[in-house]
Amino acid sequence: MDFEIKTLDNGSAGTIGLPDEIFGTTPRKDIMARVVLWQLAKRRAGTHKVKGMGEVSGTTRKPYKQKGTGNARQGSLRAPQFRKGGAVHGPVVRDHGYDLPKKVRRLGLISALSQKLAEGKLIVLDEANGVNQGVLKTAELAKKLKVLGWNSALILDSIVDEGFLRAARNLPKIDVLPGIGANVYDILNHDVLAITRAGVESLKERLA
Repeated sequence: MDFEIKTLDNGSAGTIGLPDEIFGTTPRKDIMARVVLWQLAKRRAGTHKVKGMGEVSGTTRKPYKQKGTGNARQGSLRAPQFRKGGAVHGPVVRDHGYDLPKKVRRLGLISALSQKLAEGKLIVLDEANGVNQGVLKTAELAKKLKVLGWNSALILDSIVDEGFLRAARNLPKIDVLPGIGANVYDILNHDVLAITRAGVESLKERLA
């Protein structure tokens, strides 16, 4: 399909062909949900930890003899029923990530791209270059985005321009990613998806 290319000044820069097999499929919400859960699981640090009975400090001596005291038998003051005792079945350091087939991840990304196009929230930019487009400062870029009406946007380029990245870094809900970093969570977490002309080619190669 032919799609209009826009500039950051809200002008037109011709058209580009978007392949239907990447941008025109029927979005699969179930697949996107699976990919998002997989991404969030991989992001978890898994560093939560509590000490068990064998790790807390304290004596290993039996607190009192087994019989004859009238009390319940006890083997250690480090048992969980005592103050400062170890936790039972508490969290330990572990990896929360799990495997997800590449075909599912690919379909999830295609579904996210297709959904943005179907919602009318997909924009193709001519380029995202700080020098060429006069956005060397954050205030300059903020003015351009305000004219475009972008409050929350993800901008994808094949290779991120450092000047443009610095200008966008302090803008809330405005993120810039290279094409190789395009992912379902960040696409769905922003209102507008803006892909540069080079970024479209990068996605074509990645999802071919």
